[in-house]
Amino acid sequence: MKIKGLIIIASVGILVSSCAQNSVKNVKLETKEDSLSYAIGISTYSGVTNQGWEIDPIILAKGMMDAKDGNMIINETASNGFIQMYMQMQQEEKLKDQFSAEIEEGKAFLDSIGKISGVMVTNSGLYYKILELGEGPKPVRTDTVRVHYTGSLIDGTKFDSSLDRDEPTEFPVSGVIKGWVEGLQLMPVGSTYRFYIPYELAYGARGAGAFIKPFSTLVFDIELIAIINEE
Repeated sequence: MKIKGLIIIASVGILVSSCAQNSVKNVKLETKEDSLSYAIGISTYSGVTNQGWEIDPIILAKGMMDAKDGNMIINETASNGFIQMYMQMQQEEKLKDQFSAEIEEGKAFLDSIGKISGVMVTNSGLYYKILELGEGPKPVRTDTVRVHYTGSLIDGTKFDSSLDRDEPTEFPVSGVIKGWVEGLQLMPVGSTYRFYIPYELAYGARGAGAFIKPFSTLVFDIELIAIINEE
């Protein structure tokens, strides 16, 4: 589900006339239930605007009326999904401001890496270098693989290594970060590649563990030992 798509649907369907606006503005509070409804409206509007959201109160009222009439432009499940996605986007924008230095450092690092002889880049922005080229088959998304790996930050800080544990790891190709999913499918078995992974293909705004901050660009050396389901 894409926010853009929902906005288009909503913008096509929500056409509130000036007459409807006047009918809302001219409402009088005549009963306790009227006062309760009005109080809930104030609380709802205050609650969402305190989140920093720009809310049109007329369209908010129309949403409530459409829900009451069972004539909603988007259903309740889609509405809840949209709100959750909007909140995530809002939080990510705040984090981008907070970690703007890390984002710029990552971009500068990748720009410099791209100028190194032998480094290639895919359409998604995944940079990689072949350290050793094997002759085996390449895995696909549905495969499970056995690998050795070392992960580092762009300043060289190592945050994880199966080599240090002297124990290779196994996992489904589709069960890891996007940069790994794409990168593993480039590798013949027996190869060792170095991947330079932008944050969009790594852990994004979440970060991971104690060392990987949000929006971190990461470097992985991966040795593809075997495709397990071919053994």
